[in-house]
Amino acid sequence: MTVEVTDVPNYSAVIEAVRAGHEDIGLMSGYPSALAVSTGEVDSLVAWPGTDEPVSECIVLADSPLQSLEDITPETVVAFAGPASSSGFFMPTHMLSEAGKASGEGFTELFSGSHANSFVALQEGQADVACTSTLFTAMEGTGDPQFPFEEGETRSFGESIAMPVSVSMLGNQQMSEEKRQTLLEAIPAVFSDANRETLGIYMEGIPEGTEAIVEPGAEVFQPFVDIAAIADVDISDLQ
Repeated sequence: MTVEVTDVPNYSAVIEAVRAGHEDIGLMSGYPSALAVSTGEVDSLVAWPGTDEPVSECIVLADSPLQSLEDITPETVVAFAGPASSSGFFMPTHMLSEAGKASGEGFTELFSGSHANSFVALQEGQADVACTSTLFTAMEGTGDPQFPFEEGETRSFGESIAMPVSVSMLGNQQMSEEKRQTLLEAIPAVFSDANRETLGIYMEGIPEGTEAIVEPGAEVFQPFVDIAAIADVDISDLQ
């Protein structure tokens, strides 16, 4: 089967493209996958579980007066990647809530539009804190433009819990049964550790050594529904 890859600007565009049948499959992180599945109009063909490691960190500049999450006040500006981001909003929001900092009350939200924009906001003083994926913070000092900080320029002062689902491959419900069955067999085989180097960024969010879950049930995504509720978002009956 010929594969045509379409890059889109955000998670919502992926959901709508698959939901409307414009695309057959879409590679998504955990939370927006839960959002998509909750509509009842999009299926998760394959999902990969997360690890026991934190998926998000909240960081500040090295000279910031903030030493812990408890130091955050309603005036503290916290930058998030976007309202549909797992590691860039929902997981760190859960983290902040556990520290007694309620969304919309314990701090000031800034939705930057992307992880990269959150880093710019932190650099430029538009945000006091940037909450992002540990994939990016691990790049500090490597010269990778995705995380433009030298070693020692930032420090982490909060880590999230682990994420139950790292990545999911969504599928539209209008495809033929033949194509669906082919994809159910092919996706776990292609998105495997053996092809990690070849696939590059498309394998970046899938933890090494994890086994794919074929046709996961709604219960696999339920923890995201519970976490979303902490951010005052109900996705259980999204229309």
